[in-house]
Amino acid sequence: MTPFIHLAAEAAAAERKSAEVTDWAARIGWVVGLLLFIALVYWLMRQGWKWRATLQSDLPELPTAPEASGEAKLSMSGRYHGSTTAGQWLDRIVAHGLGTRSRAELTLTDAGLEVVRPGAADFFVPAGQLREARLDKGIAGKVLAEGGLLVVTWQHGDKQIDSGFRSDRAAEHTAWVEAINSMTSISTEGTAR
Repeated sequence: MTPFIHLAAEAAAAERKSAEVTDWAARIGWVVGLLLFIALVYWLMRQGWKWRATLQSDLPELPTAPEASGEAKLSMSGRYHGSTTAGQWLDRIVAHGLGTRSRAELTLTDAGLEVVRPGAADFFVPAGQLREARLDKGIAGKVLAEGGLLVVTWQHGDKQIDSGFRSDRAAEHTAWVEAINSMTSISTEGTAR
């Protein structure tokens, strides 16, 4: 046999050699290990959430809306993005379900602000506890374009809270800021006399 034919025969024999078999035990071990790591991270995050709720357990129960809260001045449907300690947009409040993001229906009346959240706890902010409203760009875990978030500051117990809302129609935010701020200025003028 000539050397060329001999090399060709060896190459053909090498091509017929079967592909390497996958080591399934090692692959399954890596997948199981990764899933366990993800479960551990999720569990630690859940424990952190519970710990934060325990630290905020001194926060009083949320008020509920009165049966006759009066005629609606404004109403809005949109999203509730969460609540934080006033002025500290990253200090999320999770006690009493305030950390749960959800759809929300807001109604502003002379009695106060009613927040109805399907799948989460509803709450009511009496008019006397409203402090201000402003347009902002973010609240813990949610950052939008400048002015894309309606932030309502209110007093609950001895703590001031910022709650962030985004309307389905962002153009409504300005009317909400004006209405809430006019209510708070009237209530502060009434108490100053």
